[in-house]
Amino acid sequence: MSTYPRTYDFIHADSVFSLYENRCNIEDILLEMDRILRPQGSVILRDDVDVLLKVKRIVDAMQWDARIADHEKGPHQREKILIAVKKYWTAAAPEQNQQRKL
Repeated sequence: MSTYPRTYDFIHADSVFSLYENRCNIEDILLEMDRILRPQGSVILRDDVDVLLKVKRIVDAMQWDARIADHEKGPHQREKILIAVKKYWTAAAPEQNQQRKL
């Protein structure tokens, strides 16, 4: 079963990256989340801190606003929470000068 693009406003995933670590790339999972998430939609990801640091680096490159928060049991837990919001953005328009030269 497939999902239409821009269907969801909110996605919550608990340890999904650790679960699929040897079966799927982090980038592939995040690209699918990006496809099905509406602009300004939110994601809450719960996983190991090392995994979430990799995820944060990727979602920052995808133009999402993201931050990592401590586990509810405190900062000494390896499990952390990443909260991200997909930005609504478009590519910059070509400059007027470049259009005149053509």
